[in-house]
Amino acid sequence: MDHLLAYMLMALMMSMLPGTDTVLIMKNTLNHGAKAGRYTILGMATGLTFWTFVAVLGLSVVIAQSVVLFTTIKYVGAAYLVYLGVRSLLAKTTFSVESVEAESEHQLNKSQRNHYKESYLQGAISNILNPKTVLVYITFMPQFIDLNGNVNQQLIGLGLILTVIAVGWFLLFVYFLNHMKKWLKKPKVQNVFQKSTGLMLIGLGVKTVS
Repeated sequence: MDHLLAYMLMALMMSMLPGTDTVLIMKNTLNHGAKAGRYTILGMATGLTFWTFVAVLGLSVVIAQSVVLFTTIKYVGAAYLVYLGVRSLLAKTTFSVESVEAESEHQLNKSQRNHYKESYLQGAISNILNPKTVLVYITFMPQFIDLNGNVNQQLIGLGLILTVIAVGWFLLFVYFLNHMKKWLKKPKVQNVFQKSTGLMLIGLGVKTVS
């Protein structure tokens, strides 16, 4: 039980550390609303669940030991982050009340659905293509596994705990962000935020391959 509590505490600390997920969730929540933030979290959870099953199949160790495969994931993931950052930097305008009122209800609903789908895909892809996620499963989790027990069951359990803790933390994060939106949604502030998150995503992408 002590080991499990220690694992949960460390998983929470890892989730709270600013990183790619934090930046993406901030960007999507402030640009497109709390629901977009929650869809990003759902995508993140999908990515973590993917790596849980990969770990159970033993492929995470194979990936980590294969220089070519690990490097490919690393560079593709970094390129994706840089791509998202450049998109954010080049975005011409932020979401304004005037533009919303000008759209028909059908167009607005369609636009929102597209934002939610894109937010989900960003969360999922960024986690699936994040080589650091592989390292979590082959360096962090094994420290809490009892080799005398069922390793696969333990991996599934630890992976689900990590996912639930990360989702819980980021749902709280989105809740607070949503309440801060009143002043963060001001055009000038949002523009600065959009450019800043773009630079942060590019920086994270560069850091991934350094």
